Amino acid sequence: MIPAAKPLVGELERVAVDRVLASGMIAQGPEVAKFEAEFGDQLVGGTECVAVSSGTAALHVGLLAAGIGPGDEVIVPSFTFAATANSVALTGATPVFADIEPDYFCLDPASVRASITERTKAIMPVHLYGHPADMGALSSLADEFGLVLFEDAAQAHGAAIDGKPVGSFGVFGAFSLYPTKNMTSGEGGMVSTGSAELARKVRLYRNQGMERRYENEVIGFNLRMTDVHAAIGRVQLGHLPGWTAQRQANAAFLDQNLTGVVTPKVRAGSTHVYHQYTIRVAGDRDGFVTALHDEYAVGSGVYYPIPNHRLPSLKHFAPGLELPATEAAAAEVISLPVHPALSEADLTRIVEAVNAVAKAGA
Repeated sequence: MIPAAKPLVGELERVAVDRVLASGMIAQGPEVAKFEAEFGDQLVGGTECVAVSSGTAALHVGLLAAGIGPGDEVIVPSFTFAATANSVALTGATPVFADIEPDYFCLDPASVRASITERTKAIMPVHLYGHPADMGALSSLADEFGLVLFEDAAQAHGAAIDGKPVGSFGVFGAFSLYPTKNMTSGEGGMVSTGSAELARKVRLYRNQGMERRYENEVIGFNLRMTDVHAAIGRVQLGHLPGWTAQRQANAAFLDQNLTGVVTPKVRAGSTHVYHQYTIRVAGDRDGFVTALHDEYAVGSGVYYPIPNHRLPSLKHFAPGLELPATEAAAAEVISLPVHPALSEADLTRIVEAVNAVAKAGA
């Protein structure tokens, strides 16, 4: 079986973990500080970074630190993982769902404009599957209406627009370091921000509301990253450029050889890092997935079959809402293996499988 995703953890990560365990400093400490600095320098152009326990935690504390709360509305895509809208709802604010651009699976600026109300405080696009959202158009909208812009960059480590990295456009960016992401710390997240005050508030919220012991300034959480996780992340960060290049090469091979399906498009000027290589298929999508698995031993994933605005947990925020591009994507997409562990033989088999199943269903 060719897996849809494959975390790559090797000897260097084990050595790094052993080093931390031997040091006796296991909780948040010097490894976390080094990881924050290196992540900022290498992935977000020197922007300040704060490590937390997960990507969802990064979104949640970023929103809290930015002052989002009850009475506010934050415009988000519905076609994404639920953590995006969950993080808004957890602050007491209201997630407002907008539609996506069919070609790129990211927030459609026209739909965002139509969703703005007097209660709108922010726009939070998701750089879905590793492709940047249209930050130029969204930034213009934010400026026009006096809104703030945040970034859910959970899947987009190293993605960029005209050389400017995602995570450096908004008031803050949030990255996930879950095992299936393009790099991992085992579990964890990172908040990037150009605001020293917002970074300070994130540090307060992640550590029980205090910078100095027993001097709690706000009601906070325990959302710290351990030095064990940071040590893994630092090693993975060193691997990331090579892994990203391999993902892009794998995607180029699939682009050139797949037939009978709609392959992912890349906006001019955008750097896609292919967290997922997501195609569209006509007809029976679930049957297509089953055929790949059962007949060709090719794994795949469907992200996301139920849009956020129809989830039982979130649908009360959007009664009667219709998002046609979102609904179409939810019914048609399949994410194929694109990870850097794929061999040439794996890629050839994926192409042969997809082309055969597409032809059989035509």
